[in-house]
Amino acid sequence: MPFRPSALRRKRPAGRIVASAAGWAAAEVEAALEVPADPGAAAFFDVDNTMMQGASIYYFARGLAKRKYFTSTDLLRFAYQQARFRLLASEHAGTVSSAKSTALAFIAGWKVEDMVRLCEEIFDELMADRIWSGTLALAQLHLDAGQRVWLVTAAPVELGRIIAARLGLTGAIGTVAEISDGVYTGRLVGDLMHGPEKASAITTLALTEGLDLSRCAAYSDSVNDTPMLSTVGYAVAVNPDPALRREARKRGWEIRDFRTGRKAARIAVPAALATGIVIGGVATATAMRKRRRRPPAQPGPTPES
Repeated sequence: MPFRPSALRRKRPAGRIVASAAGWAAAEVEAALEVPADPGAAAFFDVDNTMMQGASIYYFARGLAKRKYFTSTDLLRFAYQQARFRLLASEHAGTVSSAKSTALAFIAGWKVEDMVRLCEEIFDELMADRIWSGTLALAQLHLDAGQRVWLVTAAPVELGRIIAARLGLTGAIGTVAEISDGVYTGRLVGDLMHGPEKASAITTLALTEGLDLSRCAAYSDSVNDTPMLSTVGYAVAVNPDPALRREARKRGWEIRDFRTGRKAARIAVPAALATGIVIGGVATATAMRKRRRRPPAQPGPTPES
C-alpha cells in the first residue's frame, strides 16, 4: 500500500506527495530498518536532497520570481556565476557570509506574517510534490515509535517549520532572522544553520528536550553535514553526494539512496544552484529595490511604515 502520512490530509492539501506514487519505498524502508520505541530519542533530517528533491531555497526563490520580486533572467544571470563556483570548488566562509548578508538585506522590513504566508503558498505550489517517499517513510517510522522528528535546514526557520507541519513532523531548526515588532530587522540571530552549526543546534536541543544523542538518529545527503551525523548514535547517508558516500562507507554508516538512474544526476543540480540564486538573484532584487523604490508587480511583503 502506498505510504500516505495522515498529516498530509489537511484542509489545505500540500499536493500529491511523491510517496503516493512509490509505495515500494515504504516497504523497502520497513524491511531494512526497525526503529525501537524510545521517547528519549529523536531523529534529525536535513531537508535539501534528503527530505525533498533539490534545494528548498531554490524553489522558494522560484516562487518569489513568479510573484515578481525579481525576474527569472536575474536568477539565471547571477546564479550562473555563483553556481560555477559551487560546482567547481568547495564552500568557504566568504560564500556563506555573502549569502547571509544579501538575504538579510532583501528581507529587512518584511512582516513576519507575510513571510509565513509566502512560505506556505510556495511549498504547496512547488515543493510538496518533491518530497522523497523513502525519506518520509523513515521519518514516519520514528514517529510511530514515539520519537520526535525535527528538520534541520539552512533555509529560514519559517520555511522549515512549514515543511515540518505539512509533513506531520515535530518541528524544525533553521536559520533565524531577527524580528522586532513583527518585522525583520535585517540582522541574524546566531549564524546560518550550516555545517557545524547544525551539530551545535541539535546538541542544544537535546539538552533542552532531555534527549540522549547516542540514541538519536540523523539523516543527510551532504558531506557538509558530517558534524551533525557524527553527533548522533545512528547516522544515515540519504541520497548521498560522492564525498558523503565515501565518508559513510569509511565510518560504517548506513546508506539509503532513493534516486534512480538519470533522476539521481538531475536532482543534484538545484542544490548546487541554490546558493548562487540566493546570492545573485536576491542581491539583484535588493539593488533594484533601492534604485527604483517601487513595489513589486504583485502584492507581497511590504515594509512597515
